[in-house]
Amino acid sequence: MSRRSGILEFAVLGLLREAPMHGYELRKRLNTSLGIFRAFSYGTLYPCLKTLVANGWLIEEPGNAPEDALAASLAGRRAKIVYRLTAEGKEHFEELLSHTGPDTWEDEHFAARFAFFGQTEREVRMRVLEGRRSRLEERLEKMRASLARTRERLDDYTLELQRHGMESVEREVRWLNELIESERAGRDQRRPSPESTAQQDNTSGATGGLPRRQGSESSGGTPPNGSTPPDPSDDTAK
Repeated sequence: MSRRSGILEFAVLGLLREAPMHGYELRKRLNTSLGIFRAFSYGTLYPCLKTLVANGWLIEEPGNAPEDALAASLAGRRAKIVYRLTAEGKEHFEELLSHTGPDTWEDEHFAARFAFFGQTEREVRMRVLEGRRSRLEERLEKMRASLARTRERLDDYTLELQRHGMESVEREVRWLNELIESERAGRDQRRPSPESTAQQDNTSGATGGLPRRQGSESSGGTPPNGSTPPDPSDDTAK
């Protein structure tokens, strides 16, 4: 299984954990809620769904409206199939949510993981955020070293493009710093009373942790440049 298809399976399981959906609804949610999938097609989604069904993580059900199914049959069209997460699928998704390895720090993986931070435990969120920051700091150091070596050989436009790339990474590092500090502040506020901590865990789950900004309710889960991390779609599973 390719990295791209693995991310898609993770996202599909996460969305279906919220509610059952048919294929069109899933594709729309993937495109609008998870920008990293804006370039994928039905030819990518349906093989993924079939794989998840074969693994026992999803089940297929007919649409909820009998008259719609009848109308589709009379018109010679297939009735819509609704996909529902099974108990095994929920358990598998929760296992995936607990992963914090280096793959979760990369651009596409991190974007998908961040989209489901509301369903992720606080300690896991912290490890993913810190890992992502570490990865970007390494990238930034390499970019600076490369620019220092090649500055004299670059024309003005190429140099400006290099600077723009560095500034984008620097903005995301600052954004991650804010998120990490906010997560730590929320954790520290809950430490003094173990009983209070347990009660809040039971009522609020994995929510919280986003820094407040002036003029908005929260960061909204979007990096400071107003978009999700880059979407290298050239390796989309066919």
